[in-house]
Amino acid sequence: MSRTGTTPDRLTCAPSRAARELGLKRSEFDLAVNLGLIRTVPDEGGGGRRVARSEIDRLRSGEGFPDILRERVATVGTTEGARLMDAAPTRFTSLARYGLLVPVTFYLNRYRTVVWLYLAEELRQFAAEKSNARLLTAHRTPIEIREGLKAGMDRRPRNWRGRHVGFLTREAGDDPWARAAAVACLLTPADVAEVIQDLHERARLAHCRPRLPAHGAPGSATAELAEKLMTASEPDEVAWFRTDLAHTMEEARRRHPVAEGLPPTPPTGPPPLAPARLRWKSGPHPRSPLLPTACSAGSAGEADGWPDDPRATASPLVGPLTDEFPDALGSSPEETVPGRRSCSVRRRRSAGSRWTTSRRQGRSTQTRSGSACPRRTGC
Repeated sequence: MSRTGTTPDRLTCAPSRAARELGLKRSEFDLAVNLGLIRTVPDEGGGGRRVARSEIDRLRSGEGFPDILRERVATVGTTEGARLMDAAPTRFTSLARYGLLVPVTFYLNRYRTVVWLYLAEELRQFAAEKSNARLLTAHRTPIEIREGLKAGMDRRPRNWRGRHVGFLTREAGDDPWARAAAVACLLTPADVAEVIQDLHERARLAHCRPRLPAHGAPGSATAELAEKLMTASEPDEVAWFRTDLAHTMEEARRRHPVAEGLPPTPPTGPPPLAPARLRWKSGPHPRSPLLPTACSAGSAGEADGWPDDPRATASPLVGPLTDEFPDALGSSPEETVPGRRSCSVRRRRSAGSRWTTSRRQGRSTQTRSGSACPRRTGC
C-alpha cells in the first residue's frame, strides 16, 4: 500500500525534536536560540524557525556535551543567585533593581508575582570581578544605590526589554522590515502610529511582528500584567525605541518600499447571499406560536388588527381542550383505533368516550369506561 502525504524534510527538524535530541528542556532550548548558541533557519513553508541537522551534529560532537550546553543556559532566581555570589538576598535584589544585574527571562507565579531569572554564568562572572567586591561585601550599600531605591527605582523590566529586543533583532537577520517589527513590538500602537503614519507600512509591519513570550491565557490578568512589563513605559526609553524605529524604517523604505495608495483588494469568489426576508400576514395565524404580547397602539385589547381574544394569544397545543378543537396533526375527533386503549390528549379522544376523574393521595387518575389508564395526570 502506498502512503500519501508530504515527505518530511530530513535536512531540518522542528524545535521540539531538536530540544529532545540535545537533551534540553523547551525553555532552555528557546533561551539557547536567543543567546545565539543554537543557529536556526527559517521554514520555507512559513511555519516558524527550524534547526538544521548539521547544527545538531555540531553541538553533539562538541567537547563536554551536553553538560557544557546546559550550564550556559542555566538560570537562577534571587535566592540561588545570592548564594552563587556569596551575598545576602536583599543585597542581590538591590543590585538587580538598580540595574547592575540584568535578568534574561521572567515568569508570573500563581500569586501573579513577577519572578525574574538570571543567567548563572553571568552572575559568576560578576562576582569574580574585583571591582564588584565592594558592592557584595560592604557593610552598607553605596549611597547612590540607596538613594535610587528610595525613589522607587526598578530597572529590571527595562533591562529585560533592552535585552529581548536584541534577541529579536538577531533573529530578524538582514530583513529591515523584520528588524523594524522587532522594535515596534515593544511600543504601544499609539507610538507606532505616530512614527509610521502610512497604513500600508503599518500593515506590513504587523505581518512581520514577532511573537513575544506568552504568559497566562489571553485576556487574563496574568497576560495583561505580562504585556505591561513587555511594553516600554519610561519616557526616555520610549523616545529611544521610537528613534530606533524611525531609523530602521528609513532603511526598510529604501531597500523594500511599499506601494502607496493601493486600493483594497476585492474579495474573490461569489458574492454573499442576501439574508432571507420574513413576511407576516396581517392577521394571526392559527398555528403560529409567535404572537404579540403587548399592544403598541389602539385600545388595550386590539392593535393593528389583532383580535381581543385570549385564545388567540395562546399556543394551539395548550389551548381550550374541547371536542370541537381540530387536531394539531390533522386528525378528526371521530378517528379512533378499535381494540386499543387511548391515552392521547382530550382533543384526540373519541366523541363517545366517558371520562371520570378521581383524586387520591394528591394525584389525579383518569379512567375511561371503567378501565385504568396506564399513565398519570397529563394524559
